[in-house]
Amino acid sequence: MYESVRDLVHVAKKRKKALSELIIEEECHDSVISRKKVWQRMRINLLTMQNAIKQGETGNGVRSRTGLTGGEAIKLKNYRERGKTLSGDAMIAAVENAVATNEVNAAMGVVCATPTAGSSGTLPGTLFMLEKRLQLTEEQMIRFLFTAGGFGLIIANHAGIAGATGGCQEEVGTASAIAAAAAVEAAGGTPEQSSHALAIALSNLLGLVCDPIAGLVEVPCVKRNAIGAGNSLIAADMALAGCTSAIPADECIVALDRVGRSMSVELRETGIGGLAGTPTGQAIKARIFGKKL
Repeated sequence: MYESVRDLVHVAKKRKKALSELIIEEECHDSVISRKKVWQRMRINLLTMQNAIKQGETGNGVRSRTGLTGGEAIKLKNYRERGKTLSGDAMIAAVENAVATNEVNAAMGVVCATPTAGSSGTLPGTLFMLEKRLQLTEEQMIRFLFTAGGFGLIIANHAGIAGATGGCQEEVGTASAIAAAAAVEAAGGTPEQSSHALAIALSNLLGLVCDPIAGLVEVPCVKRNAIGAGNSLIAADMALAGCTSAIPADECIVALDRVGRSMSVELRETGIGGLAGTPTGQAIKARIFGKKL
């Protein structure tokens, strides 16, 4: 696969091909399987995302076994349908999708890790809003996933995608960045604009800690996916408007890695620091697992 964002963008410009097409070709080459099979595998991911959103937004929604999360995607849906949102229908639709997906994850449902289960709502939150906003075809949606996956692999190879190693900046931050890059292509932007969107989105969430209450991927994880979806759209819009990142995407990825490594262990998915370490956070942990823990 491509070693850097710079290389990926350079090849796309040189060969005059979409980023998604380059990623598809590379996946066929590396996996040694046909284009048809590669495409079908990604289509399954798309359908998995779609089903998770539908589950989280149907009826009364879903609730986790702990009772910490659930039902808020329905609240967002009802709120949005009243037509008086402050940030607009498109933004809240993306947030609604993101929350629905992560509530399904917290309720032990099936989601597509993008790049992790804890950050599984950000990318589909963005994508399925854009489906309606841009009237995307299934082919365009699958290409969105390939583009996001290509950028995600570069981040994974040079930094990380796990909160336990580098904080939530590497989970929701990465998810938001690759969604932003893919959104730019879906909207007709250039490969270079996709790289700027990635850099802007990463920069905005740089340093985000991973502090799940009671060590469960529920609070604040579900709502952070909402922020990730919103951030991806803001970064994509800025890039499409011609705004640029002063720091190149590849350097942002290096910074992501360095910041993650410098975080104290309490802020990396241990359930000790941040919100997890607050009196209320500790009380919730004791209620769920008992005071001995």
